[in-house]
Amino acid sequence: MELLTPDLGLFAWTLLAFVIVFLILKKFAWKPILSSLSEREKGIADSIASAERVKKEMATMQAENQKVMAEAREERTQMLKEAKELKDKIVNEAKEQAKNEASKIISDARVQIDHLKMAAMTEVKNEVATLALQVAEKVLRKNLASDAEQSSYAKKLAEEVTLN
Repeated sequence: MELLTPDLGLFAWTLLAFVIVFLILKKFAWKPILSSLSEREKGIADSIASAERVKKEMATMQAENQKVMAEAREERTQMLKEAKELKDKIVNEAKEQAKNEASKIISDARVQIDHLKMAAMTEVKNEVATLALQVAEKVLRKNLASDAEQSSYAKKLAEEVTLN
């Protein structure tokens, strides 16, 4: 049982050693330990605050990014719409211009055909008239070989001319 009950001297010396070690630790170790714990706690708090600030900035940046993406999509849609309208306008103008040019070419061709037709008709009429005159001349020479026939034919023609 002696082992279970400590001796009073041993207890006093142990208590004295504890108090001396406690005072030495309090004077030299507690302040640096507490200051390093305080600094560590402050660093952790700053890191948490910084992380929260970065998280908020990221949320803000993400919202701005989504806004910019929506604007870009809208601008792209608008540009595609304008490009389609411009393409349609250019195609319609080209069609209209081609139609006008084709109409002009057709009109010019018709005018040229009419001129050629009139020239051909005039030429045919001239040829027919020349042939008719040649035939009439040959017929008249044959029929009007005598003076009496020529005189009666001249009177007949004079009467027809006055009647017309």
